Amino acid sequence: MEEQKDILILAIESSCDETAAAVVKNGREVLSNVISSQIVLHTVYGGVVPEIASRKHIEKINEVIQEALDQAKMTLGDLSAVGVTYGPGLVGALLVGVAEAKAISYGAHLPLIGVHHIEGHISANYIEHKELEPPFLCLVVSGGHTHLVIVRDYGSYEIIGRTRDDAAGEAFDKVARAIGLGYPGGPKIDKASKEGNPEAIHFPRAKVEDAPYDFSFSGVKSAVLNYLNGCRMKGEEIIKADVAASFQRAVCEVLVSHALDAARAYRLSKIALAGGVASNSELRALMEKACQKEGIPLYYPSPVLCTDNAAMIGAAAYYEYRRGVRHGLDLNAVPNLKLGER
Repeated sequence: MEEQKDILILAIESSCDETAAAVVKNGREVLSNVISSQIVLHTVYGGVVPEIASRKHIEKINEVIQEALDQAKMTLGDLSAVGVTYGPGLVGALLVGVAEAKAISYGAHLPLIGVHHIEGHISANYIEHKELEPPFLCLVVSGGHTHLVIVRDYGSYEIIGRTRDDAAGEAFDKVARAIGLGYPGGPKIDKASKEGNPEAIHFPRAKVEDAPYDFSFSGVKSAVLNYLNGCRMKGEEIIKADVAASFQRAVCEVLVSHALDAARAYRLSKIALAGGVASNSELRALMEKACQKEGIPLYYPSPVLCTDNAAMIGAAAYYEYRRGVRHGLDLNAVPNLKLGER
């Protein structure tokens, strides 16, 4: 019987402010994972400026891809396919990656696979947890998304909960700005919280009527702003670490309780975390405690695979490749692409 050939995928990710490329073998083995971050550029503006992000992707993308190939000791001729994020994200940023992947696909005669960015985040768990297989529940928490997803099979997803307003990461950024911690908000609030008391201030934990697994974070964000304004009007001292810790606890408790409730209701015996906020230490600690109590195994990627990276796109592309998914050179960027759409 002929031995199965390794599937080697060059993956490209440029949906926001990281220009990334990776070479992934058989979906779970990362041969290289190169990330060029733009955080320093955008910090001045307190958030990502789409036009600057797009220009920087154009400057960096060839260099990043070459570095990924060099680290993996590969040439384009060694590859099985090229995978690229085509949505959701910033349209200009996505277009840079998609145009590059199409050019490589055409020039090197490689199959082209468009990957959903959120599917990439979910697939990051396969890289570090070789034993993890669907079905499982995944809590996807990032700057742009807060989803509760049932991963029924590779490439088969059902969203059972989503945010009605701000994504959790977006709320972190806005609150960090309001208390003067700066950008990026998630890591800064996590760090400040370690010095604060999470019980110091009670902020609301919102529930959405008739949608038990949906999220709403605009209320807790407004409560923080009202608290800060109240302190300033009364001349009271604002202890930033306490505000950060109390806000973080409120958000993380809601994320954890919704995930556990959904796992029970849908009888799912495994939970995974994904997305940038999945590296938050409070979220991990509360989720671990809750999962241990329920006897449910918890999976999450290490921080470098939680933020935007191309290795996760390579993992997702591998399973799409195995399922026979191929895209033509008419593949376009879809900034508001829904999970499960093709």
